[in-house]
Amino acid sequence: MTEVLLPDSRDRRLTFFLAMEEYLARDVREDLVFLWQTGPTVIFGRNQDMAAEVNVPFCGERGIALVRRKSGGGCVYSDRGNLMISCITPDTNAAAVFARFLGQVAGALSELGLPAVVTEHNDILVDGRKVSGNAFYGLPQGSIVHGTMLYDLDMATMERVLTPSGEKLARHAVASVRART
Repeated sequence: MTEVLLPDSRDRRLTFFLAMEEYLARDVREDLVFLWQTGPTVIFGRNQDMAAEVNVPFCGERGIALVRRKSGGGCVYSDRGNLMISCITPDTNAAAVFARFLGQVAGALSELGLPAVVTEHNDILVDGRKVSGNAFYGLPQGSIVHGTMLYDLDMATMERVLTPSGEKLARHAVASVRART
């Protein structure tokens, strides 16, 4: 696996990294991985109803960017207390890519003393709490798996920003966004 090293990326927007993922995936010959961060941003999947899941007025007041990604999955709040992980691979088998990539991430966490497990929803849990959500985007020449890694996220802001319905929370058997993370 090759690591992609970027010059100082503190001021890059999330859209830069999503475009970079797709650019690299169009001619990928080996697994690539890179880690990155962004300022306060809400990222929502291609099938998400932003108005039903995000407090848009609050985001506008706080200057929190709203970005739709091409991959599936739910809404994510990200800030500098969250590490984003991108894996680009020539493998186009979604199940195999998820298993390999998430297994490596969970293994690394376990080596650090954090008992990590991968769920059937492509999340990573530590002590039963979600620390990483992941999504897949396939291209004819390769695929992208990208995800989050929570470590010092502004939970109060996340709770104000993400507003899933009670029905959605019930489907995940949690009382709130905070209860899941």
